[in-house]
Amino acid sequence: MIAEAGLAALWLAAALALLQLVAATLGLRMTRTETAGAGGAELIGAVRPVAVVQGLLTAFAFGALVLVFVRTDLSVLLVAQNSHSAKPMLYKVAAAWGNHEGSMLLWVTVLGLAGAAIALLEKRLDPRTLVATLGGQAAIALGFFAFLLIASNPFARLDPAPAEGMGLNPLLQDPGLAFHPPTLYFGYVGLSVAFSFAIGALVTRDVGPQFARAMRPWVLGAWIFLTLGITAGSYWAYYELGWGGWWFWDPVENASLMPWLAATALLHSVTVLATRDGLRAWTVMLAVVAFSMSMVGTFLVRSGILTSVHAFAVDPSRGSFILALLVLYIGGALTLFGLRIGTVRQGTTFEPISREAGLVLNNLLLSVILGIVLIGTLYPLVAQAMDVQLSVGPPFFNKTVGPIALLLVVALAAGPLLRWRRDDARALGRRMLVPAVVTGVVLVAVLLLAPETGLLSLLGLALSAGLAVASVAPLWGRNLRRAPLFTWGMVIAHLGVAVSLAGMASESAFTREVLVAAGVGETQEVGPYRVTLEGVRPVIGPNWTAIEGRMRVERGSSRFWIAPQQRYFAAPPTETSEAAITSALDGQLYVVLGQASEGGRRQLRLWWKPLVTLIWLGGALIAIGGLLSLVGRLWRERRPGHRARDAEVLA
Repeated sequence: MIAEAGLAALWLAAALALLQLVAATLGLRMTRTETAGAGGAELIGAVRPVAVVQGLLTAFAFGALVLVFVRTDLSVLLVAQNSHSAKPMLYKVAAAWGNHEGSMLLWVTVLGLAGAAIALLEKRLDPRTLVATLGGQAAIALGFFAFLLIASNPFARLDPAPAEGMGLNPLLQDPGLAFHPPTLYFGYVGLSVAFSFAIGALVTRDVGPQFARAMRPWVLGAWIFLTLGITAGSYWAYYELGWGGWWFWDPVENASLMPWLAATALLHSVTVLATRDGLRAWTVMLAVVAFSMSMVGTFLVRSGILTSVHAFAVDPSRGSFILALLVLYIGGALTLFGLRIGTVRQGTTFEPISREAGLVLNNLLLSVILGIVLIGTLYPLVAQAMDVQLSVGPPFFNKTVGPIALLLVVALAAGPLLRWRRDDARALGRRMLVPAVVTGVVLVAVLLLAPETGLLSLLGLALSAGLAVASVAPLWGRNLRRAPLFTWGMVIAHLGVAVSLAGMASESAFTREVLVAAGVGETQEVGPYRVTLEGVRPVIGPNWTAIEGRMRVERGSSRFWIAPQQRYFAAPPTETSEAAITSALDGQLYVVLGQASEGGRRQLRLWWKPLVTLIWLGGALIAIGGLLSLVGRLWRERRPGHRARDAEVLA
């Protein structure tokens, strides 16, 4: 009965989404004409409670799905296909969203809860704009409810129930599954909220600072979750796949990067609109583009047109359904934008040398990178549809995105040092002097100490040092205890970009790799480490067996042991590599145990990756900076007189 109750809750939530959309549409139309009396007001008044109940029902449905996985109810088709009674409890729970249908239910659940949160918490928007926003959210939810109930029912029964389940993909049997997909979905759905805000503001012709201040926390929250999800996913792929890389420019990886790029541009644009009443049309367009990218990512992952370890293997007909939703939502939004953008006033103007102009340059560079990634991701698919086989991989993206990303770093360093509305080029040059000197010193030092370093890595190391200095420049000469929390957030987030860039450049420039067939007792050297294979042995885990290598590692006077594994899963039959990773302040030793070869030797792959951990440390700093900015903005807006203080701070 648990599955039936969950399915019934989904149907009720879908019906309420339809009611919410109809009530919002009719209520807005009736109150606009002022001929409906109390009827229009009653319809508008019903939208908020309907949104709250819809969110609760979707949460109940998702809870029911998790419960049938926890109980390993094999009469539910999804459980039989994706779980096993011998699975550890963590993976029984995470398996609920480690598949196509369950992940879509999680998407709809977060969407419903976001709508409920808007209905309960949003007090800044004009009531009509709020109702239009909730109507837009209901329209999005309705399409995904239809997708779930028609094409992807997560509660479908299996009769008769099998004696045992097929098990979860071993590559997903990792704590990363419990963290990575939910954080990404919170980010994706947060962008749907920004999309709904933009639609609501266009419908009521209410594009202005108040709308931007209401939308900004949602954009910032989505951006934080996307940052965390991408960072966690990068590290998960790094240690789980055993390939020794942290980013492969895989189409599904790009599917999460593209919304993040658009959300980053939107975050800067909405800040200009909220604080300086500028970039009105640009902000609305970026809200549409950001959600478009999340829809494109959803289509790529679930359409069946990609071959990737990250993609869900599903029927392409489901991809057609998602493509239809994408065309409907994005096409409708762009049509509304074209019809209403003429009614949006220009807003405050600014000089070419100003903080606003710096943010515009930032957004343009982000948009160019987004366009390159989008083209590079979709072009092979279009060519394949025309019977032309080609691949677009890391060489293309590194050569095209890399130089523009470095220009973006320069803009990122200069932006916070610019004044709002108008600034002086010579004054900016004086503020940039110290970061420029640091950049030059690091550039010369790397050329002298490591002359073989590639150009992009060389520039990345130098610019990361300059950006680190420029990031903290807004705090120079200030009383640090009186600096606004959102200023600290900006500083930490920009510093995080510098830290990540330093890690990326170091890993690309200085990584050392050794690939050998080693016998017992033989020693290999990689970087500052000496690794000796002492032997191999069989081990047994909760639902797997493995061949484990026992290796002695020496670095200077220190000695320790590591144990990489080759694991074998029976349900489903799969072999995986479990790398042994040793972290130090200056980098990581990464060791993979391979297949047996002639003479009882074992294939070994060893990497020394200097400063690679800075990549994920920087990602964490970026997310922490975003969180501090979110808390600081919300705290300031709840204090009396905050607008006057904001104007003083931003002057």
